[in-house]
Amino acid sequence: MKTCNYQTSSTAGRSQVKTLAQPSMAHHRYKQEYNTAIKPDWLEQRVLNRLGAPLSQTRGRIHLIMPSGYQQAFGQGSLDHDQPDTETCPNQSDEILQVTVQLNSLRCLLRLYTGGITGWSEGYIAGEWDSPDLTALVRWALQNEKTLEGFAKAGFIKQLLDNIHHWRNHNSRTGSRRNIAAHYDLGNDFYRLWLDPTMSYSSALFSSPLQSLEQAQTAKYQRILDLLKPEENDHILEIGCGWGGFAERALRQHKVRVHGVTLSEEQLQWSRNRLRSAGLDKSANISLTDYRDLLSQYDAVVSIEMFEAVGEKYWDSYFNTLEQSLKPGGKAVLQVISIEEERFKTYRNQADFIQRYIFPGGMLPSISRLEQKFAEHGFTLEYKQLFGKDYARTLRLWRESFEQHSEALEQLGYDERFRRLWRYYLCYCEGGFEEGTIDVGLYQLINRNTD
Repeated sequence: MKTCNYQTSSTAGRSQVKTLAQPSMAHHRYKQEYNTAIKPDWLEQRVLNRLGAPLSQTRGRIHLIMPSGYQQAFGQGSLDHDQPDTETCPNQSDEILQVTVQLNSLRCLLRLYTGGITGWSEGYIAGEWDSPDLTALVRWALQNEKTLEGFAKAGFIKQLLDNIHHWRNHNSRTGSRRNIAAHYDLGNDFYRLWLDPTMSYSSALFSSPLQSLEQAQTAKYQRILDLLKPEENDHILEIGCGWGGFAERALRQHKVRVHGVTLSEEQLQWSRNRLRSAGLDKSANISLTDYRDLLSQYDAVVSIEMFEAVGEKYWDSYFNTLEQSLKPGGKAVLQVISIEEERFKTYRNQADFIQRYIFPGGMLPSISRLEQKFAEHGFTLEYKQLFGKDYARTLRLWRESFEQHSEALEQLGYDERFRRLWRYYLCYCEGGFEEGTIDVGLYQLINRNTD
């Protein structure tokens, strides 16, 4: 996985975090009795008065628990503590969400007013608020985006600082190595704890509710190979080879050669060891190479969720490399995360939480911009398959595994703030895919260039 951005309109010690169930493995039934004996203090009452008008107009229901313990619910949905937190309608997009937010400090609301969604996200990381179902909360916010945008916009200074931070992380050759290392060189032991045995960090492709994540990741790789239709002795380039999952599958299934490139030292060593242990290393070359430095031509090219790390400034460089690396008539299969068309213009001009804290230098295309680049560089789009709901399921399974290994992560030295950051990131992306603000697709291309 490379980046999961979408636009809606500091470290804290553990003593600041009020522990709640974090997070539920499904839509959580947050049972909390109203305590009528507790009254809000004067500041809480002023906050509630300020929030009351917009929140009362929201779709679904939000249950706020103030630092004092005072509770109040807002919204147009029902609130029955004997019912689950969601009411499923015939069309999933009509799902009515009921969510709960525990405010541990009112400072998180100041962050929201001055920093928008990024400020609110920072408040969670700092332990200033909690929710038993972060994914449902993200979805609720997206469903009520128009209603909430009045007080969830970042202030000019905050947005400017975030944009400057993002612009400084542009993906020159040096910048790309730095940006990739910031995310992928956190340590193989970190990723191994919660990814499936294939070590795949991209969306799986599910065909059954009974499939395991490992089976669905293997099915994704097989689908890519089916689209490539490699012939014996073909030389396949993989731009952004990750931990070698696709390379291993391709070499096991076909008599081909694979050149995988990465900018991550950790991935490089893991992939080489993996293929050596499988007895496949004689047909594989895994190298620490920037895609812009590739000189050879290949019979086929694969790139799985690497394009999102390129950055808009370098999109043409990426497709120039793809054009030059792929033999005329050759096939390429790209797996790419995209953002909704109507969000793209705002998103490209405003750095968000993911770009600020998770994937420096990252940038999602809209589908129309992506397909425009295909055409500009001489590629014919032969096939497209969108499967965003599968990414939501993938993220849910990652999140569950991440939570199950929380103690092991702590033992590895990943502190509470780090774990809250990653928990929020996984839920943030899951909610986006569930609501369709972001999507993922497989794109089969033919190189129509003749020289």
